[in-house]
Amino acid sequence: MTAVAALVQVLGGLALAPLLPGAVQSLKARLQGRRGPSPLQPYRNLRRLWGKSAVDPQPTTIVYRLAPCLVAAATAPALLLVPIAGRAPDWSLGNDALVLVGLLALGRFALAAASWDTGSGFALMGSARDLTFAVFAEPLLLLTLLLAALPAASTDLVAMSAAAGGAAPWGEPAHWCGAAAFALVVLVETGRQPIDNPDTHLELTMIHEGPLLEYAGRDLALLEWSGAARHWIVLVLAAELFGPHWGGFWAQLGWLGLGLAVLCAALAVTETAQAKMRILRVPGLLAGGCALALVGLASALVGGLV
Repeated sequence: MTAVAALVQVLGGLALAPLLPGAVQSLKARLQGRRGPSPLQPYRNLRRLWGKSAVDPQPTTIVYRLAPCLVAAATAPALLLVPIAGRAPDWSLGNDALVLVGLLALGRFALAAASWDTGSGFALMGSARDLTFAVFAEPLLLLTLLLAALPAASTDLVAMSAAAGGAAPWGEPAHWCGAAAFALVVLVETGRQPIDNPDTHLELTMIHEGPLLEYAGRDLALLEWSGAARHWIVLVLAAELFGPHWGGFWAQLGWLGLGLAVLCAALAVTETAQAKMRILRVPGLLAGGCALALVGLASALVGGLV
């Protein structure tokens, strides 16, 4: 079973991750009355980009050249930290939630540094907005992970997943607060509406796509894959820490597949029903999520004291 979990970790992050944003885009188009792209369209994009050569704007330094590799190198070990159906093999990396937060922050920093290196106005604009949101999004991620860590008395993601299993957590207000706050984490980490619009190609409104404007070819393929892998990481975390799962390994693996399908459908419905927010209102939304997580934390502490 541990070998199967390892296989899902590797193949899920490398091969299945692009299917998640593709499924969201396809379902969203159907909900809007359009035919839309195939769920396999991200794979076609990655194949096309991988066959093209990279183009370097001038002047740039080694910071620009190393950024795609560093983003992919930070994302790849993060895939191995996330448990699958409550299990994770020993990759000598551990399964600490704080390490996962650090790896995601490292990828964001590398991409922001590359934007400053190119000096492109639109790339700098997108990176500045992304970093502004990160000031609120990363504390929100830490607070939600702390809520999930309290029942397990550990920041080990395997222990946190085990503590979130069964029906007992669903009777705790802290679990509901953590789930609602983590929903905002999913939106901001995946660049979905109302935080960002992944369909836009307007330079003045894009956020996550802004830093990618100067890249092409294999460099852009690495960044596109890293974005899809980030979808996989946060959605699997949401299903493992805040979604329903109980039973043995195979039952939990089925719950994970069902949870990913439900979360992709929820993202599609949210993007269809909700327009993009004004940029200045996004920090307020994320701050509200932090406040909700703190309410859940207070509820957990009071419940523990009583």
